[in-house]
Amino acid sequence: MANQNLIDALRAADAVRFGEFELSHGGTSDYYVDKYLFETDPRCLELIADAFADRLEADAKLGGVALGGVPLAAATSVAAGVPYVIARKQRKDYGTANLIEGRLEDGEDVVVVEDIVTTGTSLVDAVEALRDAGATVERALVVVDRQEGGRENVEAAGVEMEALVTAEELLADRDRTDA
Repeated sequence: MANQNLIDALRAADAVRFGEFELSHGGTSDYYVDKYLFETDPRCLELIADAFADRLEADAKLGGVALGGVPLAAATSVAAGVPYVIARKQRKDYGTANLIEGRLEDGEDVVVVEDIVTTGTSLVDAVEALRDAGATVERALVVVDRQEGGRENVEAAGVEMEALVTAEELLADRDRTDA
């Protein structure tokens, strides 16, 4: 379900780059989607938040995957008028030492939001942390699916994943943008 306005905004923010890049899972790629550029760009953030908000039920609660999913969850929370929690990658050694930050009731349904899915490991880890904290997680909304096995890993964890943009859609006219 390509959203050309979002694709154009990602490109305008210079968030899609071409070259040789090492990815977080250790692999390499000839393109890179810079989440920090699109998550700090007001136009991109607005488009993402509105698209995510359109896909939520009125009583939804969001779960943002730290770090990249947090600004997405915050912006979507405001756009949709729903609360959110943050799933940390690891417990902090001070304060409350929570893995999940924010108010979460046992059995509450949470829709997880994430920036980019490659292998899906961060998303699955967040889902497991939320479930361990008592949440029910069956859906995830992501900005970009790199189509490198992440969807399959997320779905194997029992989570339906919906991406605003796939790598195929983002790179469809690469020759025009790579010049």
